[in-house]
Formats: sequence, structure tokens, C-alpha cells
Amino acid sequence: MVVKCTKLKAIVAATSLTGLIWTAAPVFSQSGTEPDELLAALAEADREEAIALDRSLQAIWDKSGSAAMDFLLKRGRDAMERGETKAAVEHFTALTDHAPDFARGWYERARAYFVSGLYGPAVADLERTLALNPNDYNALYALGTLFERFNDPDRAYRAYLLAQAIHPHHDKITSALDRLKDTVSGKEL
Repeated sequence: MVVKCTKLKAIVAATSLTGLIWTAAPVFSQSGTEPDELLAALAEADREEAIALDRSLQAIWDKSGSAAMDFLLKRGRDAMERGETKAAVEHFTALTDHAPDFARGWYERARAYFVSGLYGPAVADLERTLALNPNDYNALYALGTLFERFNDPDRAYRAYLLAQAIHPHHDKITSALDRLKDTVSGKEL
């Protein structure tokens, strides 16, 4: 089952000082219904099918619709691979400035901020990512990871549950849920 806006009433977000409740509207920078169809199939897929569906979704979400913006995405990712997070943030910032409706640019900059230890800006960029694409299970997983970093296992667990509802076979999400299960068991989520 695809997590829709009505089912995703509150994506919990955090800043370094406070937790926020945030409501998202589903907007894709990509047009058409193909992502929705792939997401529906992903929720019902077995593990092997899920791998192919994940690749297809990532390929769609990686396309901004502009060769120049796709090039900025590639340059930022290349900088990340080289460990040049400052340069990566600069490339991703140029990308988000010029393509503010491209969810993947915000997600990638959030990753660069996280690696740089800049958790507040990472959360803000994940919020923007999820406002543009509330079905981005990797962004939800990243949000859960930040909540764990903030020592908030309940919110982390909720973020992971939302991500798992979209992609039931995501190994990192499953591992995170298993890791936190005993910590949050017996608590009402």
C-alpha cells in the first residue's frame, strides 16, 4: 500500500533543539503516474522484485528534467564520493537554488550536511524532500537516523515504520526497526 498524504498526516521532523510535527502534501517533481504505480508494486513485491522496483524509482527520482540540473546532481555526488563534503554542499545548494521543486537535490544536500555533522540543516532539507516527495523511503530512513542521533528512539521508530510501509524489503529499514524494537516495545506510538 502506497503511503498517501492522508495516511501521512504527520511526518515527524526534528531540529537540534526541538521536535516539530509537520504535514506534507504529495508533490512529485516528476510528472505522470509511473512513480505511484511503482510504489504500489513495491509495497506488494517480494524481495527480488523490490530490488528492481527500487532501482526504477531511484532512476525516476534522479531525473530533474534538466540536463544542467542532472549534471549538478552528478557533480555533488562525485564530490561526496571523494569525501569533499563542502564542495558537495555547494553543488547541491546550486541545484536546490535552481531547481527548488526537485526533491532529490534536497535529499542529497541533506546527506552532505549529515556527513558534515550539520544536523539542523540536514533535517530542514529532509523536510523539504518529504514535502516534495512524501514517499521517499530513503528520506524517511534518513530522518529516522537523525532521530536516533538525537536520542529520540520513538520518533526514529515511527519514521522507520513509515518508510517500511512504502518499502517493506529495505534492509536498512528492517535492521533499524529490529534494533529499536525492544527500546520502544510496550510504548504507545
